[in-house]
Amino acid sequence: MGQDIIIGSGPAGIAAALARVALGRNVLILDGGQDLEPELEARRAEFTEELGDDLPSQQQAEAWQTPQYQTPPGQARRYGSDFAMEPADATLSGGDDIGLRGSRAKGGLSNLWGSAMLPWRPEDIAGWPVPYADLTQSWRAIQDVVPVSGRVDALANLFPGMDMASAHPLVPGSQIDHLLGRAAGNAEKLAALGVHIGQSRVAVGKDCRRAGQCLHGCPWNQIWSARHTLAQLRLNPQVQYESAVVQAVSETGQGAVVHLADGSTRQGDRLFLAAGVLESARILMHSQGGPDQMTLRDSSFCFLPTLQPAFPRPAPDRPPLHTLPQAFVEMDGLASAPMSVHAQIYGWNEFYIRDLMENYGRKLPFARWPLGQMAKHLIVAQMFLHSDLSHGIDLRPAGDGRLTPTIVRNAKTKPTMAAATARMAKGLRLAGLLPLRFAARSAPVGASFHVGASLPMADNPVAGQSDTLGRPMGAQRIHVVDASVLPAVPATTITFGVMGNAHRIATKAEL
Repeated sequence: MGQDIIIGSGPAGIAAALARVALGRNVLILDGGQDLEPELEARRAEFTEELGDDLPSQQQAEAWQTPQYQTPPGQARRYGSDFAMEPADATLSGGDDIGLRGSRAKGGLSNLWGSAMLPWRPEDIAGWPVPYADLTQSWRAIQDVVPVSGRVDALANLFPGMDMASAHPLVPGSQIDHLLGRAAGNAEKLAALGVHIGQSRVAVGKDCRRAGQCLHGCPWNQIWSARHTLAQLRLNPQVQYESAVVQAVSETGQGAVVHLADGSTRQGDRLFLAAGVLESARILMHSQGGPDQMTLRDSSFCFLPTLQPAFPRPAPDRPPLHTLPQAFVEMDGLASAPMSVHAQIYGWNEFYIRDLMENYGRKLPFARWPLGQMAKHLIVAQMFLHSDLSHGIDLRPAGDGRLTPTIVRNAKTKPTMAAATARMAKGLRLAGLLPLRFAARSAPVGASFHVGASLPMADNPVAGQSDTLGRPMGAQRIHVVDASVLPAVPATTITFGVMGNAHRIATKAEL
């Protein structure tokens, strides 16, 4: 039996690998292979051994968190390491105002993501050349492998692609528990606004200790990362893994060829490209006959801070708690913009007081105590728009192996975000919050990491598109399976949707 090649070990690559292995295929996974440094892995193990069955004290928690506060601007860090995210200038030539980053780590950017998990709403992909039933079948297969926390609530009927009856609940903090209770009591008024509020769905194991270290690197590895499933796959004799940097891809009448940076090649019957939107663009542009320009479509987002006048008990900063998104808000589209809007609701975390002190407290004596109290009332909504209503990023080869990005502005973004913020504020007031619209803050283009659609699938693809199996026009054995091939980027969370599409493609690709 021959073998298939998968480039990338992030969520899309792992989903494709699961599908091919289930079909009985041999798989070679090629990946940048960066991993948490041994000394930091040892620090993590020592920390959990020291704690045993206890939650960390304030002193222990602060010691664990300190390395994250030293993160360079524009980067995200977990476990005190930068292994999971490439610096901007490693991938991009210019583009200092762009928030998107690449990864060459085992597990890709899932090493430091917010773990939010939703499929797409049927109405948001109504024009796509992919049956919703096919995606649902793959999403259910992913749920058999990836832990999903949540419950059946007001959001369940909006997302039939996800089975919440089999999900395990993750107890929200006191702030969000109060918010969800107020929302349930005002369900009819919220529905009249086209606003739906429910508990978040996050990829967290059922044994989560709620130790509050989510944004610093879970010491117990309870936040799912594709690297966890990669480790399990590597125990299967059907799976081989090799750390290598891919330069280009090509195909012959007999199969697909991967050209590595060291000048060697690897061959397989089929190739599934899942390197992430930046790396996949770079690889395709350096491949013979590849495009000389690609445009990424972004899901623009902003932060809407709110205050919760009530002070639920226990105090929101007292463990047990988790600091991942704890609630989701889904807003039906507006008449002028029919695509839905998605928001992730974050309760208290340690970064709030640091942000308040940085922006307001440095020149005010004795400011830490009052700002610390304010931080305990702060809840932040992170709002996302559909890519049709968002800016984009044009990519071209830089000539030195990197990509040159240029922002493509969308005139609809600013007014749509303003209208969405106004309606979101009305909904959040019904949930007991006081929105601070004057303090709403937009994010750099690409910073959502909900980016893709640079090689969109189409029934009859032309140049710059792919078919429904992710094959660029003219290709037969090369399948792009990451977010690059989405026809658009819905506002809802991206990872679970992309995993389902990657699994679907890898399942349906001819043997």
